[in-house]
Amino acid sequence: MSNKTPELHRGLKSRHIQLIAMGGAIGTGLFLGSAKVIQSAGPSIILGYAIGGFMVFLILRHLGEMIAHEPVAGSFSHFAYKYWGKFPGFLTGWNYWILNILVAMTELTAIAKYVHYWWPHIPAWVSTLFFFAIITTVNTLNVKFYGESEFWLSIIKVVAVVAMILFGIYLIVNADPSSHVSVSNLWTHGGFFPHGFDGLFYMLAFIMFAFGGIDLIGTAAAEAENPKKTIPKAINQVIFRIFIFYVGTLAILLSLIPWNELQLGGLDKSPFVIIFSQLGIDWAAHLLNFIILTSALSVYNSSMFANSRMLFSLAEQGDAPKFFARINKNGTPIIATLFASAIIFGCVLLNYFVPEQALGHLMYIVVGALVLNWAVISLIHLKFRKAMKSSHTKTDFPALFSPLSNYLALGFIALILFIMWTQGFKESVLMIPIWIVLMFLFFKYFKQHR
Repeated sequence: MSNKTPELHRGLKSRHIQLIAMGGAIGTGLFLGSAKVIQSAGPSIILGYAIGGFMVFLILRHLGEMIAHEPVAGSFSHFAYKYWGKFPGFLTGWNYWILNILVAMTELTAIAKYVHYWWPHIPAWVSTLFFFAIITTVNTLNVKFYGESEFWLSIIKVVAVVAMILFGIYLIVNADPSSHVSVSNLWTHGGFFPHGFDGLFYMLAFIMFAFGGIDLIGTAAAEAENPKKTIPKAINQVIFRIFIFYVGTLAILLSLIPWNELQLGGLDKSPFVIIFSQLGIDWAAHLLNFIILTSALSVYNSSMFANSRMLFSLAEQGDAPKFFARINKNGTPIIATLFASAIIFGCVLLNYFVPEQALGHLMYIVVGALVLNWAVISLIHLKFRKAMKSSHTKTDFPALFSPLSNYLALGFIALILFIMWTQGFKESVLMIPIWIVLMFLFFKYFKQHR
């Protein structure tokens, strides 16, 4: 272990940051979670992902202004601590940590679903244990190794999604007139809103899960080369990626087969795989399943990275035991990484005892932690802007339409909580105030006994 002051290495190059940003935007929420939304909203799912993506982009610009001004590890917690107070910093940091633990567990659970497509006889817990061991090993190595692994995992899924879009366009353009392949599938089978606007409205909470890893850029800032240049560039490109990889992909795929003819069975198989399987293009279905598997590994890998860096930051701030700030000779916060892995191991147990219910429960719990994180980002940004104004400081990467965009984001988050409350997920909403109270008690205890 290093006896010197802990110091993370700036080993993430511009290409790493770009692909980390891209990788966080493409995961289980799109590839697997979209099945449930298609059943409820039909083609209007396209509008839903556009709305959700735009709102997340506004929040990301709030974060972007702060991290471009001051690129630090654990940016969420650091800014809350600096511009709001000790407890908000404590709460934000620990909430982001548990959020990434939950995202990692969700992606790891989804991986078992993809493996099951090929080998249904392999128990879910065996698949989760195997990939748990691999990703944990990757994250105990230096940050350059993480950057490279995430770069190539993201490259695979980005190239695959682009190829899928181009192949889908080819199928549409060259479709036999007697086939069901047509852009008109987006509005001819019950309309764009086959179940009315309510069908889409009540799915917005589920849709927001898809954007769970998109704020990873903020965590990577402390280990990025030239963050004041690479971070704004990566954030600005997020909106285009959302519209290409979410809106574009879904528009193409739902043109290939009528949405109401999709044989969706819930969260067991990806609608992307099902579409090509029903079209009789089995090679594409198998290839897509492989791509989706690498996608889940990518987001899981990123979540592991994010929660170890946040725990490192909390330890540096005095909001977690100091031993979590220890680093090894490679510049990796090794104890924080191994502790996060030990918690994520609970996912293996979850898949052993309740493999059928594990993914659905995890996805909604994640949304609860997500909206709390996003709300805090917008609130912190308001306080940050006030501090900048009072000190007559001009920032290099100002947020869009602030403070209007802050209030718009907070209103949207309140709407998501209302949807969750009315759709049978009161437990996830109630967990937010309970979690805040528990964190306050933990905060008081920790400050008195450290």
